[in-house]
This record gives sequence, C-alpha cells and structure tokens, in this order.
Amino acid sequence: MDERNWLAEQFESHRAHLQGVAYRMLGSLSEADDAVQESWLRLSRSDQDQIDNLGGWLTTVVSRVCLDMLRSRKSRREDPMTSPEAQRFMDRASGGNPEQEAILADSVGLALLVVLGNLNPVERIAFVLHDIFAVPFTEIAPIIGRSEMAVRQLASRARRRVQGTEETARRTDLVAQKALVDAFLAAARNGDFESIIEVLDPEVVLRSGRTVSEGNAAEIRGARDVAKMLMFGRARAARPALVNGEVGILVAPRGHLLLVLALSFAEGKIVGIEQVDDPARLAKLDLAHLGE
Repeated sequence: MDERNWLAEQFESHRAHLQGVAYRMLGSLSEADDAVQESWLRLSRSDQDQIDNLGGWLTTVVSRVCLDMLRSRKSRREDPMTSPEAQRFMDRASGGNPEQEAILADSVGLALLVVLGNLNPVERIAFVLHDIFAVPFTEIAPIIGRSEMAVRQLASRARRRVQGTEETARRTDLVAQKALVDAFLAAARNGDFESIIEVLDPEVVLRSGRTVSEGNAAEIRGARDVAKMLMFGRARAARPALVNGEVGILVAPRGHLLLVLALSFAEGKIVGIEQVDDPARLAKLDLAHLGE
C-alpha cells in the first residue's frame, strides 16, 4: 500500500467522528461534509511526520474549519434534527459521549444540540467540543484563540443559552458566586487553609500579573499552591464586588484601592483568579461594591 492510500485509510477511520463534530457545530449536513472534505485536503498537504495524534489533529482542524464557516455565514441554514436523514446521520456519526448526550437530550431537547442559532461561533465551538465530545478546555483554547479560563466561561454561558434559561441562570450564578466569595473571604480571614481549598477548583489558575523576574511566577496552577498564595494578610480589607459583571474581590485598606481579584467560576468552584494591581488596569475595570 502506497503512502497516500495508507493516509486515506487512516482518514476514513476518523470520518464518522469528524462528521459528528462538524454536524453538531454547523447544523447542516452539506456543510458538515464540506468541512470534513476540507480537513482531508489539509491533511493531504501536511507533513504527517509532525502529527503525533491524528484523531486529535483532525478534530482541531475540522473545528477550525467550522469556526471559519460559522463566522462567514450571512444567513443560517440548518437541517432540522427531527428529519429522518438527520437522525440517521447522528446515529451513524455520533462519536460523542453517549451518557452526556442522553442527559443533554433529556434536558434541552435533541434538536437543540445542533440547532444552536442563538450562540455566537466561539460559544458554539466551545459547547460542542467540551459538552458533547469531552475535549479538554486546554485543547479548545488554541482552536478559538481564547484563554482556558475564557473557554470555560464560553462553554458555561453556551450551556445556559442552549437550555433557554440564560437570564434566570445569570441571576442564580451571581448569588452562587457571591456565596463562594463570602466563603473564601471568611476562610482567608480565619486562616483556614482547607476551607479555601474547598471553594477552589482542583485545576484553578492564579495569574498574578507579575513576571518571574519580579520574584513571583506569572501563573500558578492547582488548588493547594493557589491557596498558599491567597493566604494574604490583607483579607480583612477585602470585600466582595462586581468586577466587569462577575463577582470578584476588592482589597481597599482605609478606602484606598490596592488590588482586585477578578474571578472565573464553573461548576460551583472558582476556576480562575487574576490579580490586578496596576493602577492603569484598575482604572479600566467596571467595579461595584456588594454588601457582605
């Protein structure tokens, strides 16, 4: 078997999965086929020796093709999921997480897994890759050109919008976020290390805004390491606040704004913390105090 025939055979073994990804993103059978064909063309022009994981590489490529197609659409045409042709396609090209798909189908209706016209392109990509195909946020981030924390928020927002409960969920989210922040501040003031860890995601990321040359790592990962950094002596001057529309923390001893912790949330935990202490950046934040 020559090299091109071998490559074609390898591609065909991934075709059903790629069609499932593309169809859920695009909601159009013909466009999904176009996206899969484009991924084959890009593979045939690539240096296969540089590809360690063909399935992952193809998923990334077809996702980027779909993102470009979604961004370039002037009108949206999506084949209804209830049509026999569409249902046969989904049965053939599922490739997702069956248990998760069943849960989503029960909660929002099968049609809405593809007919996601109320999402913008990056929300749609984040939702499909993470919620349907369990692609890690770290792998989705470079596909859509956003940070890992931003992708988490996109997927969470998309999930709410698909379920048609964005505004209710938004209000509920703010209450839940405030409860997490209150618990964090209480633990920090009491020096309760384990309680701080309880409100943090195990893979939480802290970005300090400082460089390694200044003596602090610019990024710290993991609940225990982040908790150690957050056991700061200014906790009594810290207050909950809205930071660009999300619940965060202000540190303002004697009324002088010293720093802000901008927080990201997912699944009932704090998943991202950005420490902002540069005066120019602080001035650009939309801040509003919240009562304790």
